[in-house]
Amino acid sequence: MSLTDNIYKYIFYLALFVVLSVLFFTVDGLSISYKEALNVYVNNSLLSIITNGSIYIFGENDYALRTPFIITYFFSVILMYKLTENLFKKNIDRLISILIFMLLPGLLSAALLVNSAIIVTFLTIVYLYYLKTTQKHSYILLLLFLFIDNSFAIFFLALFFFSLKEDDKKLLFVSLILFAVSMALYGFDTGGKPRGFLVDTFGIYASIFSPLLFIYFFYTIYREGVKGDRHIVWYISATSLAFSLLFSFRQRIYIEDYAPFVVIFLPYMVKNFVHSFRVRLPQFRTKHIYITILTLLVLVLNATITIFNKPLYLILDNPKKHFAYKYNIAKELALKLKENNIDEIESDEKELILRLKFYGIKEGRKYFVSTRKQYYFDNEIPINYLGKTVANAYIIKN
Repeated sequence: MSLTDNIYKYIFYLALFVVLSVLFFTVDGLSISYKEALNVYVNNSLLSIITNGSIYIFGENDYALRTPFIITYFFSVILMYKLTENLFKKNIDRLISILIFMLLPGLLSAALLVNSAIIVTFLTIVYLYYLKTTQKHSYILLLLFLFIDNSFAIFFLALFFFSLKEDDKKLLFVSLILFAVSMALYGFDTGGKPRGFLVDTFGIYASIFSPLLFIYFFYTIYREGVKGDRHIVWYISATSLAFSLLFSFRQRIYIEDYAPFVVIFLPYMVKNFVHSFRVRLPQFRTKHIYITILTLLVLVLNATITIFNKPLYLILDNPKKHFAYKYNIAKELALKLKENNIDEIESDEKELILRLKFYGIKEGRKYFVSTRKQYYFDNEIPINYLGKTVANAYIIKN
């Protein structure tokens, strides 16, 4: 390995260390959401096992809640870096690819929140890495995926399409059976009247990638499909993207079921771009350079806003429109309740009761607490971020 290659490798590990440090720093500014609290106290799922196992070891706190997903993000990035070895002719391209992957706003969000997206992303990369290193499909992993998450139904369907192209009868049979069983166990909700959520889905994908990056991603998926350069990653990402858009004609989809299979195509998108860039003479590269700089700036801006989002409250008239509102408020409110010697409450908001439980506020009848406007109350507790009140809690002593 040359000195230059070693430098690129050190830059990668340094960047990963910085991103992980920022993610751990961000944890303290988040509160448990209602859906996350359900996974801790009510649900019986893989997420419940992961979060409760971590909480059992490290105690009931936000770091115990979120660290397993940050660690999964870490291994996803490491494995993606290994997966892209020999994909690019130049290691600088590989470095750019992995840095973009690390900074995808959707991947950063998945690393911080209690959801299955980062787990599905990691396991998909594990499967692809096994395939790359052994040139064999792991049917044990495929069987395991069946019981991990319902979103793997799309993965099985993609493998079915891929097996048709490769004329792999064994993979065709296994993937078809697993898809059928997955649909029988979990299914996909395709009911309801057409509601026109297609534009919303495009918007969500744009936020996951950053807008300019998603436009080029969409173009690359289409271009490789038309050219016939359809490798297994293309089949996985194209199938997931196509079905997510198709279902969006009828209903609002759960993007967590599709995005993990879409983001893994990013290295191939970068490869396509650098090839398109280098086949041009230097005097014809100016437009590509400007587009690249603008795209990377927008990506960094989106990633920054994803992590450091509280300043957005300063420019929003309605704080509840903030995309991270449901991950705020509860921790600060619990702290202020304790400062007022309140550790037992009832409320007209069941979500609030479950969230506050995580921070040591029990359910009881001593006090009534609500963030909804009350005409009579004994005390009002404001929750402020950067000097702006984003919520008020109204306290009534029973």
